[in-house]
Amino acid sequence: MAVIKAFRGLHPKEEFASVVAAPPYDVLSSDEARALVKKNQNSFLRVNKSEVDFSAEESQYTDKVYLQGKENLQRLIDDGLMVRDEKESFYLYRLTMNGKSQTGLVALTSVDEYNRGLIKKHELTRPEKVNDRADHIMILEAQVGPVFSIFKQNTQIKQLFEKLTSTKPYIDFEADDKVRHELWVIDSSDDVAALVEYFKHLDALYIADGHHRSEAASEVCRRMKEKNSNHTGEESYNYFLNVIFPDDELHILSYNRVISDLQNLDMSEIIEKLSDTFEIEKSENPIEPTDNHTIGVYHNQNWYKAVIKDNSFDNNHPSESIDSAILTKNLLAPLFKIENLRTDNRIKFVGGIRGIAELEKLVDSGEHKMAFALYPVSVNQLLAVADAGKVMPPKSTWFEPKLRSGMVVSLLND
Repeated sequence: MAVIKAFRGLHPKEEFASVVAAPPYDVLSSDEARALVKKNQNSFLRVNKSEVDFSAEESQYTDKVYLQGKENLQRLIDDGLMVRDEKESFYLYRLTMNGKSQTGLVALTSVDEYNRGLIKKHELTRPEKVNDRADHIMILEAQVGPVFSIFKQNTQIKQLFEKLTSTKPYIDFEADDKVRHELWVIDSSDDVAALVEYFKHLDALYIADGHHRSEAASEVCRRMKEKNSNHTGEESYNYFLNVIFPDDELHILSYNRVISDLQNLDMSEIIEKLSDTFEIEKSENPIEPTDNHTIGVYHNQNWYKAVIKDNSFDNNHPSESIDSAILTKNLLAPLFKIENLRTDNRIKFVGGIRGIAELEKLVDSGEHKMAFALYPVSVNQLLAVADAGKVMPPKSTWFEPKLRSGMVVSLLND
C-alpha cells in the first residue's frame, strides 16, 4: 500500500516560474549558487541554499542562515511571485530533455510508511546532512526540497496521468539547460480520489534521490511528535514532499570516477596485477561503455577497455554485481587502497551528464591520475537492491533531468 495525500501547495505564479524555480540545493556548491543569485535575486536558491546571502566564511549550518531562508521565502510570497492553492491538490510535474519526457506525481507521502520500510531506500545517510535538512524544515516550517521517488508502472495510473496532462499546463517553461518543465494542478475531487485509490494498490515506493531529505522528514516528525501532547498522526509533519515517477520513464546516467593516487604503479603493472579479474586492452578510441561489466579506463592520454571477468564477482548479489561495486572491490581497494569511497579524498565522482571528455580533462590537467567510465545502473538494478534491503555502492546513480526546487512547496503551518 502506498499512502499519498493531497495538500495546498505553494508554487510560483505562472509568469514567474522560470525565474523562481532553481536547481536542487545539493548539485551546486555555495559559490556556484552565489554566482547564480547575483544574476537573479528571485531565485529559489535563496530559500533552499540561503548561505548565498552571507559571506563564504559564514557557516551554512546556523539558525541565522536558516532564518534568512525563511525570510526569503516569505518575501517571494509577499511580493506575489509565489501563491498557495486554496484547495488540497495533487500536481503532475513533467520534465522533458532531449525529446524524452517523464511525468511524476507531486504528493505528500507518509513518514510512517517510510519508517516501516514501505518507502524503500537504497543508500545510507550521514547524520550531519540529515540534521541540516531537518533544521532547515523546522525553522522554515516548510518542506522546500522534494524527494524523488519511483513507482512500478501500472495501466490505471498511466492512463490517468495521460488524461490529466491532456490539458494546458499551469506552468510551462524551458530552463537554461534546455530542460522543459511543465506543471498541472490537479484539484478535482474525483481525480484526487482516483489517484489516492490507485496508489493504494502499489506494494511500495522507492526513493531514487533524496535519502537525506526523507530521513530529515522522519527526524522532523520525531521532534514534532515529542513536542505535541495531542499528536494524532494526521498533522502535516507526518508527511513529506515527494515527486513519484513511473519506473519505465526514468533515465539514469553513469556516475564515473577519477582518482589521484596510483600507489606508484605504472600501467603495465596495473594490467598484470588485475589479470585474474579483468581483461584489459589498449584502445585507439575513447571507451564509453555500452554494456554492463565493461569499464573505460583513461590514463596518461590513453584509453583502455577493461572487461570484468565473470568469475570475479557474485552475479546473484543485487548490489555486489553492480559495476561500481566490482570496481571498488577488485581494483580500487586492492591496488590503490581506496576502500571507503565516502571519506577517501583521493577519489572524486563525475556525473555522466558531463561526458567522458570531462574525465579526459581532469586527468590531462594533472589533478588526477586515472579515470573510470562506467556503464549506467539500470532502474531494475536499483529496485532489486531496494527490494533486497541492501544499499547501492556510493555514488552509483546520476538521474537526469533534475527536479527544480520551488516548483511546489509544502508548508507545515496549516
